Amino acid sequence: MNKKKTKILDQIGQLFIIGFHEPKPPPAFLNFLKKENIGGLILFEENCPSHQKTIDNIKAIQAQYDSSIPFIAIDQEGGRVSRLRGAPAELKGAYEYGQFGKIEKFCEDYSRAILFMDSIGINLNLAPVCDIFLNKENKCTEGRCFGETPDIVKVFVEAAVRTTKKTRMLCCLKHFPGLGASAIDPHLETATADYDLQTWQYREKIPFETGISYEADMIMTTHLHLPNIDNTIATGSKKIISEMLRQNLSFDGPVITDDLTMSGAVSLGEIGPRTKAAFEAGHDILLFGTDFDQFKIAYEFFCNAVKRGDIDENRIKSALDRIGGLKFKLDKTMIY
Repeated sequence: MNKKKTKILDQIGQLFIIGFHEPKPPPAFLNFLKKENIGGLILFEENCPSHQKTIDNIKAIQAQYDSSIPFIAIDQEGGRVSRLRGAPAELKGAYEYGQFGKIEKFCEDYSRAILFMDSIGINLNLAPVCDIFLNKENKCTEGRCFGETPDIVKVFVEAAVRTTKKTRMLCCLKHFPGLGASAIDPHLETATADYDLQTWQYREKIPFETGISYEADMIMTTHLHLPNIDNTIATGSKKIISEMLRQNLSFDGPVITDDLTMSGAVSLGEIGPRTKAAFEAGHDILLFGTDFDQFKIAYEFFCNAVKRGDIDENRIKSALDRIGGLKFKLDKTMIY
């Protein structure tokens, strides 16, 4: 194996953010983070039984990294998607602010939550939600959207991004290209929606465009099938990522998948090929939830594909460059 490929393999772990389901990270999980230099960790509510235990978990994770900075990510949207409970981190759900136009109250509450997370070592909030609540049968987005029109949603997206930018935290717009028109929860099966590119341009696109204009750091896609745009789901669609996101919206930051173990992603195959397909579609970061065993299968498959030369090295380099750019930004903000 040549030196170039060895160097790439040494950095493959940076392409992944992973989670665990226990109240604190098991030794085997921590050892894996260290050995493979995994890019980051996502915290769920079961990992945050109290604020102090959350801090202890973060310190245990950070101790595994000698020279690099891990992403310490969380979904702290507010309402039912709050991994940290209680003041000062918890806030109301997006719709509660949006339906009454409570922008000042949202900014106050969100700022308090962001500042607290920043203070305990969390550096990436997987929010705000840019989806428009268009389908009331959609239990996945219910309460998580700021409103039912792009004009309402974009105001709160702007506020969330601008609030985050006042701290050392990073933010992530989701769920691209827009999940609100679907009636299906992608945790359970592949979501579908019938909008086309023209409709997307004047509707779903707008909140994402606003967030990007205020320099959002990252964008998360979703396991959504749009038959009027592409035959494959967004997670595996070069058209949706390269054309709609990179070209149309001129976004050049990292793109992250939603949890690849969700049932909504099964159309891309078993977990190994699914992970490879998501990366080749244009994702820079591959997200796994709490199923560590599934992640290890995917990771081994991906590494073997790299060793065989089945994954374009330039694609890996561009992803690592985007990730490195964000981590450089984090590193700079940690210098006092």
